[in-house]
Amino acid sequence: MPRRLLALLGALAVLTGCGTAPPAAVPPDSGVPAVSAHPVDEATARQAFGLLDRLDQALARRDCAAAAELTTWAAKTLGGRACEATRNGRPARDPRFYLPDAPDWFAAFASGSYYVFLLEDDRWLLGAGPIPAVGKPPEYTQGATADAAVLTEAALVPQRHLTFLTDPAGVQGVRFPAGDPLVKLRSGVKDVELIGGEPPAVALSGDRVLVFDALRVRHGSRTEVVQVASVVTAGNRCATVGLGRG
Repeated sequence: MPRRLLALLGALAVLTGCGTAPPAAVPPDSGVPAVSAHPVDEATARQAFGLLDRLDQALARRDCAAAAELTTWAAKTLGGRACEATRNGRPARDPRFYLPDAPDWFAAFASGSYYVFLLEDDRWLLGAGPIPAVGKPPEYTQGATADAAVLTEAALVPQRHLTFLTDPAGVQGVRFPAGDPLVKLRSGVKDVELIGGEPPAVALSGDRVLVFDALRVRHGSRTEVVQVASVVTAGNRCATVGLGRG
């Protein structure tokens, strides 16, 4: 998993504005391509995406051990709700892939939701998803390289979420538009904990980045896992493009 996310409240003091953005595996006998130092290509991503069908089958027969073997990060915390990724036992069709310049993760959009796949111990696992989309999925130019400033802003997204949800008075200056789903989520929040480390982020273009993160949110005696997909744009502008609660 990515390294542990460091507290970045100090940086937030100068990065105010929005507050909006990880991972995946198949059994050893599933024919997964050998691990490579090269970025994930579409053929590898499409093959790994097929694990959603195996996960659905494991959940259908209530095989918790098998489901656990196919999930990690937020998906494992949620107990494998990726059964929503299939229709009548068949994998979702025509996924759109978001392929970062990295060998160990990628994201997909299918059937109205985002999914994040992670490579752990030479196996692809579902790390997050389904994350229901808010509006249309963002346009993507494969191989794009984002500006360093936008990547810095993207790395701060999980901490921004934590600060926004635990700072109802807005003292830290982190805000979201009134219609953003995170605004509604903030009501009654008692505690928030980040799940995982550095958020997976893929450049959509030179000035836009798609980011994924997950949080454990407590409302009184009830705790839920929240998975978020965000787009960070140059100028410290952010938008929530997907949010899943469970």
